[in-house]
Amino acid sequence: MLLSRAADGLYWIARYLERAEHTARLIEVGLDLGLGRPVATTRGAADRLYGSLGLSEVMQGPSARASLVAAALFDPSNRNSVASCVRAARENGRQVREEISSDMWEQLNALFLAVRHINANPVGGSQPRSICRTVIAGIHLFQGITDATMGHGEGWQYLQAGRFIERASSTAAVIDAFVADQAMAEGARLEQIDWVALLRSCSALEAYCRYYTADVRPERVTEFLLLSADFPRSVRFATSRIESALLALARVTGRGGRADRLVGRLHSSLDYGQVDEILNDDPRAYLAGISSQCSLIHTALHESYVAYPIESAIPA
Repeated sequence: MLLSRAADGLYWIARYLERAEHTARLIEVGLDLGLGRPVATTRGAADRLYGSLGLSEVMQGPSARASLVAAALFDPSNRNSVASCVRAARENGRQVREEISSDMWEQLNALFLAVRHINANPVGGSQPRSICRTVIAGIHLFQGITDATMGHGEGWQYLQAGRFIERASSTAAVIDAFVADQAMAEGARLEQIDWVALLRSCSALEAYCRYYTADVRPERVTEFLLLSADFPRSVRFATSRIESALLALARVTGRGGRADRLVGRLHSSLDYGQVDEILNDDPRAYLAGISSQCSLIHTALHESYVAYPIESAIPA
């Protein structure tokens, strides 16, 4: 059985890397929206992407946008910036070095060094889109190496739990940023480019087109990103993976309880959810509820596997 320190470190490696990848992808999509298009036609979609990350533009113009992108990528005072997340993941990896494979550590360290080098290089820092691609590819490589070189036991399950809790919460937040405006008066409704941007922000455009064809409709986009059982970035898929990880941990450790119940309840609501009911009722409250439940699952997991009373770890 893993020490609570090791469990916490593995969990946060996955959360920080998932957060860094999500931020990098949203920044990349926001930058692409401005290529060859009038600012007025793309600002709304980009602002929603950045807004879901807790970023907002105070000033208009390219200089403000560039400053915002730089803050999202490299600002050391922003604990959710890409550089901060990669640095935190690497520090957690260093602390649990004995629990991860050498290949995992080498890739994590290589990603950290690549981000630091780009940040220190003025020429590299002026190409944010290539930075985003470097980060996304590096994190994908780490995830592949993890699945291929680490035993799929207790430690791997903590990585899965962290990765998919972060993913479910992030996906719900970015959907909410678009659904909020869609629920406004008819004149303010989003255009197709906005919904394509939402799909791209979740790496879902091609998968969506294979499932629904290229007919991009708001209700179908919402359904796909929320309720798809097969797409790996949907909230429902992420929740099923959280549940599998927590059930596996409960079997190994003999703990669990509240965390298992919370994720089971969330997974069931998504399994039986209907997109028309969600959109006709109060979609923002539904999405806020998902984020809130992810926070409760995180707290319950921490209490069960990290901050549990010492006497509960001693066999009777």
